[in-house]
Parts: sequence; structure tokens; C-alpha cells
Amino acid sequence: MKTKVLLADDHKIFLDGLQALLEAQSEVEVLATAENGQVLLDKMKQHPAEVVLLDYNMPGMDGLECTRLLRERHPEAKVLVLSMHNTPGHIQKILKAGAHGYLLKNTGKEELLKAIATVKEGGVYYSAEVTETIMQGLQRKEAQATNYQIGSLTEREKEVLILIAEERTSLEIAEELHISKHTVETHRKNLISKLQVRNVSGLVKYAVQQGLVD
Repeated sequence: MKTKVLLADDHKIFLDGLQALLEAQSEVEVLATAENGQVLLDKMKQHPAEVVLLDYNMPGMDGLECTRLLRERHPEAKVLVLSMHNTPGHIQKILKAGAHGYLLKNTGKEELLKAIATVKEGGVYYSAEVTETIMQGLQRKEAQATNYQIGSLTEREKEVLILIAEERTSLEIAEELHISKHTVETHRKNLISKLQVRNVSGLVKYAVQQGLVD
């Protein structure tokens, strides 16, 4: 059975080319096309599609807002974004809005058909370039979070963390650093909060990961 699709893009020549390419495929049926998100939503009422292919940037209603409304009004439809934008900000926003896939406009026919089939069956599909961008964004966030956590510790807290990782008791740490046991326990609570771990085991694991202890 053919996959019923709707297309939306404000560039007529691209839209016509995409329509012609898909109509030449035996497994796809193009129900209608639209030049922006609002027109697409109107046409969904008359032509309920299984998969919607839409551009990110469109006049009137863009792909981001259209995706949000599609997920709200037609949760059964799968949204596949075709865009020239390959930046973490654009990708994160559209995926958060509920898109099931993201392809760049330089994608080939075979990958496009594979993406349509994948999202129709309930999967998600990102082109290789988009996947790489997503991973790079996650790595940058992790690095920033780690740097913030380390930088947020005072020298005394680092000393306490190292001694905790060396399995010293609160009393032993207090004697080593010439502070009260109560102060040690306060530092421990603050460390757990700052480093966002659940217990002392989490502190030890963190200290090892950061190379503070062997």
C-alpha cells in the first residue's frame, strides 16, 4: 500500500521537483502540496496524510510552528523535516516540537524514501550529517557541564572530595584538615548537591573520572 504524503515548501521549483520525484515512486502517493505551514494544516483536513514532509523556513507559518500544531491536531501523522539548516539550534528546536526525522536538502532519493518508510513505521530518521551535529552538540554540553561542576568547587571542597574518594571517614578528614566533623559533613552534602550525584559512591566515581584519585 502506498504511503500517503503531504509536502510543504515555499520554494516552488524545489517543491515541484520533490513532488515529481516522489510521484515517480510506486510506494508513495503525494496527496497535495503547500507553500507554508498554514496551508498545509488546511489541506490536512481534506487530505489526511501518513507522512508530512516540510521545510523549516517558510513565510506565514514556518516548519517549527507547523510541526507543533501537527503533533497537537494530527498526532497520528509523522513529520519529516527537509531543511538546508544543519545547526544544533535548529535541529533541537524542531525535534523538541515533535518531528520524527530531519534530513538536509542535499539528501538523495534512496535516503529520502528510506526516511519516509522509517517514520511511517514509527521510527525516527536523521541523515548522517544531522546525527553528527546532534552528537557534537551533546558532547559540547557535557564538556560545559563538567567544566562548570569542577570550576564550582572550592579548594577546600576539592580536598574533602579527594579524601572521601580515598575512603577516609568524616572524623579522619576532620583531623587531616583541622576542621570539625560537622564541617566535613556539610562539605559532603554540598558536594553531592553541586556535582548532582546521589550519594558518596557517586562522589567517588566522579573523583576517579576526573583523575583526582587513582
